[in-house]
Amino acid sequence: MSKVIIEKLNEQELKNRGVFNWPVWEKEKSKFDWYYDSDEECYIIEGEVVVETDEGEYILKPGDFVTFKKGLECVWNIKSDVKKHYNFP
Repeated sequence: MSKVIIEKLNEQELKNRGVFNWPVWEKEKSKFDWYYDSDEECYIIEGEVVVETDEGEYILKPGDFVTFKKGLECVWNIKSDVKKHYNFP
């Protein structure tokens, strides 16, 4: 099973999950290593990120709902300043 899951949720699904009440994280264009010690869900509001993993590269853009699974080791390559809602379920 993939450790990165990208979905497109409609406005109602996002509201049902409470996404718009989650904290917001922002980061400028940059590149860094990251490790997930727990699952994280996030919703990309702005920017573009290429997440580089052993499974391949994932391009995240506004409107993407992403689940990163515990144990994922990756590189975040932020191509343009990113803003996202995030949650640790």
